[in-house]
Amino acid sequence: GKTRALVKCVASVTGSLDDCACDVETIDSFNNRKLFPQLQKLLSSDYFRFYKVNLNNPCPFWTDSGHCGLRDCAVKPCTPVSSYSLEGNRDTEDCEMAEKLGAVNSSLSDETRLALLDWNRYDDEADRFCMHDDEDSPDSQYVDLLLNPERYTGYKGLEAWKIWNSIYEENCFKPYSVKRPLDPLVSNRGEFVGFYQWLEGLCVEKRAFFRLVSGLHASINVHLSARYMLDDNWYERRWGPNVTEFQLRFDEELTKGEGPKWLRNLYFLYLIELRALAKVLPFFERPSLHLYTGQTQQDRKNKELLLELLHMAKSFPLHFDETTLFAGDKKEADKLKNDFKLTFKNISRIMDCVGCFKCRLWGKLQTQGLGTALKILFSEKQIEALHQSSSIKPSFQLSRQEIVALFNAFGRISTSIRELENFRLLLSELNQ
Repeated sequence: GKTRALVKCVASVTGSLDDCACDVETIDSFNNRKLFPQLQKLLSSDYFRFYKVNLNNPCPFWTDSGHCGLRDCAVKPCTPVSSYSLEGNRDTEDCEMAEKLGAVNSSLSDETRLALLDWNRYDDEADRFCMHDDEDSPDSQYVDLLLNPERYTGYKGLEAWKIWNSIYEENCFKPYSVKRPLDPLVSNRGEFVGFYQWLEGLCVEKRAFFRLVSGLHASINVHLSARYMLDDNWYERRWGPNVTEFQLRFDEELTKGEGPKWLRNLYFLYLIELRALAKVLPFFERPSLHLYTGQTQQDRKNKELLLELLHMAKSFPLHFDETTLFAGDKKEADKLKNDFKLTFKNISRIMDCVGCFKCRLWGKLQTQGLGTALKILFSEKQIEALHQSSSIKPSFQLSRQEIVALFNAFGRISTSIRELENFRLLLSELNQ
């Protein structure tokens, strides 16, 4: 019964996507057969695996930290200075497990630390276009993303909903009178009809923004279901796909028809970020652009692989047409762009309220990655001008931090699309 319904749910995410001239099957085939394997190879390289992040920013919006307060939640810094210990104790099994699974492993070898200092010197000599709080904060530290995969941490329930609620309610251009479907923090569940009437009545830009945030939420939920802790005993922890968890998050019946919509928003997010990769090709084609790690031969190979990947992105036959965005009155369009930028900054600050450090790390990275993708789509003329520009200051620039965030964020979305295929297979096997 339930399994059959979910097979239907995942299978029903087919056909064309609203606001796009594309269909799900085309994306599945392109991503899973061509792009995904190449992207994973690139993301395992030194240039892309280290991300600078400040996990110590206080939450600017509410005071209860949401931390369980156990030592396992502490992030071990790269230097032997003080540990980020959190006093106090709430001794429950669930909480303890969430702390262990949510801790960030930030150990780096001395050799790696010296290399990162060298990379910084190289980057500082390059012109920097955009300043980021985390990049410049003395509290920031480099984290090895390969040691800290995005997976189930036990961080859930009202605590996690409070974060998403803050993002949806305050940053998606939605009036408070319109209630979101299945919001557990609102006693009046609201009418689904009213919500979708509101969404359809929005201008295409604001509707796109809402769908991007929803797509990001769906992607994170796919990862938590696909890399679930299936076994925890004294000699090993075993991670793998949890079909029941996937059902709870996306089953058409259990989510009152919302699950397939969330998954379609994930595909929409994929198309937006894929389009940004295709558009940014001229920036990376410049001979002066190096993916510098000091390993000349490897750096050259990485750039070749990256260009191959971007050409592949450009070859995708059914790209999202971003000219439909901000196409109206110039003054109105500029105001909307500015609203988007402010909103992204705000969402990034909301991530400082996430009580699980690993979730905070990936939340910050994916928000910055999506923000960078939108920056690219809004800068088409500046990117095109790179070829003509002979001036010292280029017309468009991305920092190392933005580049690392852009590709790793897209890596998460690409992995989600790949995991959906795996869940389809698992569910059809269960259904036989």
